[in-house]
Amino acid sequence: MAEYKNIKGFQIQSTSSDPVPAVGSWASGGAMSTGRAAFGAAGPLTSGLAASGQTSSGNNGTVNVEKYDGTSWTEVANVSSARRAVAGSGAANTNAIIFGGLGPLPSGGSTPSLRVGITESWNNSAWTEVGDLNSPAYYIGPACQGTNTATLAFGGATPSASAKNEEWNGTSWTEDGDLNTARSYIFGAGTSTAALAAAGYTTTAVAVTELWNGSSWTEVGDLNVAKYQGGSSGTTTSALAYGGPSTAATESYDGTSWTEVGDLASNNETIRGNGASNTSAWAAGGDSFVTTTQEFSVPPPTSSILNEGDMWFNSSSSTLKGYGVAAGIPSTTWASGGALNTARSSLSGSGNSITEGLLYGGKNPGGSALTESYNGSAFTERADLNQARGEGTGSPNGTQTAALMVGGNPPASPTFVNTESYNGSAWTEVASLNAGRDLMGGSGTQTSNLIFGGRQSPPTQKVASTESFNGTTWTEVSNLNTGRQETTGWGTSNTSAICAGGQSPSPGYQAITEEWDGSAWTEVADLNAGSVQRAALGTTINQGFNAGGYATGLTANVEFWNGSSWTEINNLSTARSFAGGSGAAVSGLVAGGDAPPGKLSSNEVFASTAAVTTITSS
Repeated sequence: MAEYKNIKGFQIQSTSSDPVPAVGSWASGGAMSTGRAAFGAAGPLTSGLAASGQTSSGNNGTVNVEKYDGTSWTEVANVSSARRAVAGSGAANTNAIIFGGLGPLPSGGSTPSLRVGITESWNNSAWTEVGDLNSPAYYIGPACQGTNTATLAFGGATPSASAKNEEWNGTSWTEDGDLNTARSYIFGAGTSTAALAAAGYTTTAVAVTELWNGSSWTEVGDLNVAKYQGGSSGTTTSALAYGGPSTAATESYDGTSWTEVGDLASNNETIRGNGASNTSAWAAGGDSFVTTTQEFSVPPPTSSILNEGDMWFNSSSSTLKGYGVAAGIPSTTWASGGALNTARSSLSGSGNSITEGLLYGGKNPGGSALTESYNGSAFTERADLNQARGEGTGSPNGTQTAALMVGGNPPASPTFVNTESYNGSAWTEVASLNAGRDLMGGSGTQTSNLIFGGRQSPPTQKVASTESFNGTTWTEVSNLNTGRQETTGWGTSNTSAICAGGQSPSPGYQAITEEWDGSAWTEVADLNAGSVQRAALGTTINQGFNAGGYATGLTANVEFWNGSSWTEINNLSTARSFAGGSGAAVSGLVAGGDAPPGKLSSNEVFASTAAVTTITSS
């Protein structure tokens, strides 16, 4: 007789311990003797060097130097010139060099610290001042695997972003081919003949990566997320970039593209470190002048490795477990992304990942027809809508080449009945709504869409009505249980949707959540806090975000929906209302919006990391 498991089931491995991620992770190392930020770093994981840097608020630099043996830090000979925002280079901690930075205040002065070109060479016993940089700068990108006789210094602040590139030959610096993109706070890797300049700051964070071949710089694959002011390690074919303002994210470079790997233990800017490759590195210090050291490594070949979608039985804890980015509550933080080209609020959106975002329409202060697509690092303007409008809704599960813009309002009422369809190159007017509305929620795709709630005029009123789109016409279907405007919503199609929050005549800001099954709305678990004007990110009814918005005031609060309940997770960096959202519960963005003193262009992005979760069944 056939067994049920052979007909319907599959075999699950039993193991006494959980498999481990193959992407590498950070672990705690020995604490520094002196906490510091923005220091010069050299050497691999088991023999690092931290020279100079800033040790406290208002401190303009230290002469202190420490050496790491993979376990603990020991103070060694001091540098000659105290400074901060200094760059360091050295494949070994016995043969290193530091250069540039900000020196002490002028004697008796109150002006900013002086930019310096001072260069000091380390021979494993003492520091010696050698030839200065031709262009004094701070927050320079170093070829971190150089030596005290051959390295590279590129970019930096002068105080504006610089494209300068200088090569060190052991005696003097020579200006060579400039970077294509001037920037400071660069993540640098490689040697004097093969270097990598990643990310940095122009007038905003960038994700640009450039490769040095010994004579010129060439743009190559960008980072996944724009960032600056962190640490870097490795070579042109095996590098790491980690940390930065409000981010613990780490990205690994294989010579072609960047991949997100294990995060640092905490958000940290001005962190510094070094290492031989993208599989072995150290990072120390940083913001708040912490003494923390972290060590990056990948599992040995003998380890049992986690793969997305794996499921196993842990015999030690007698639990069934699974692994994936969609498992449980996303462990993620928000980071700065490339800004909108035009600041505005009340945008509509499509797209199901950070690299496939599309935002369109909006207000600034009147209606906007602008369309912008996002590639993971920058927004690009696309074809305009036929009618300028804001406060409409889009197609959350659409794409950059197949999207809808529904309803909304122009600079003055009445509300629009118009629907426009986008094919990747132009917007075309298609079927009209049965009743014009704005400030509603939406779900679905270009050809299977649902809108619900909102405000209709005339007369101006908060409504419960729902309309379904089949790619040709709009049809009225069952109403929401509670009529309201300024809701959020998402879903895969016109048969599956979530509607959350909003404003009703009484009692005002709502925490109500309703789920649509294709025929009726059912009330499910409430938000933790009633709110309006929030950005929505989600595709399936089992996972999504409500971000920002307005309650008793502007909020940066973010709540995650797991299909049955809401959980508060990490806040946005900037409180905002009427922002545009695009993406799914594992990868997305929140851009634009309203925040005093006006419209925003800033963009915040996230990409969830995979997680191990316990699986329950009955």
